[in-house]
Amino acid sequence: MHTEVIVVAAGSGSRMGSDIKKQYLPLAGAPILIRTLQALAECSSVDRMVLVVSEDDREYVHTLCQEHQMMKIGAIVAGGRERQDSVRRGLAALDEKTELVAVHDAARPLVTMEEVEAVLAAARTKGAATLGVPVKDTIKRVAEGLVQETLPRSELFAVHTPQAFHRRVLEDAHQRSLEVGGLGTDDASLVEWAGVPVTMVEGRYTNLKITTPDDLVIAEALWKLKGERVR
Repeated sequence: MHTEVIVVAAGSGSRMGSDIKKQYLPLAGAPILIRTLQALAECSSVDRMVLVVSEDDREYVHTLCQEHQMMKIGAIVAGGRERQDSVRRGLAALDEKTELVAVHDAARPLVTMEEVEAVLAAARTKGAATLGVPVKDTIKRVAEGLVQETLPRSELFAVHTPQAFHRRVLEDAHQRSLEVGGLGTDDASLVEWAGVPVTMVEGRYTNLKITTPDDLVIAEALWKLKGERVR
């Protein structure tokens, strides 16, 4: 199945507290976005990538991709107001022959080839799949500063990306959401809401999303460790 990845990189990254958007901050000498694209490009199952960035960043990202010789970039499109608006614009830029589509956060550069291939394989056979990891901490529901409920940890996963779907499944879910004005925190939730079962593929805890300065410190350490293992 011809496969594309929509890489969502249109966010402002306000929690990073930097004048530079988080996806352009350096990780081991290259922008986080480039590290993410390099990880995805390693996967033989990925035929093409669509980057969704802010309108003001399109020329800059085009230059970055040229400088780092990113060969699988099919389109660089402007994002929307909400994340799912950005994904919808990414869907509109897919190649007409694409049958399988994944969505990945630009701020997850430590995803492995094995994780990407596993979630694509699951989606290929099941129709919809997401990466995730079992929750290690005890999770409590809180209202107005008071604990209301302790949730059963054995049933909980922290959801990662990439998330992958048959193209028609994801397009239909986004269309239904658009018609009713619904917002989802991720694409898997939109697909769930549309009544399609989503397979959970257990990934690695190292596939963190770089959101805060502490996350960047951890990512740098993990990157260094990865390099030492390769040597």
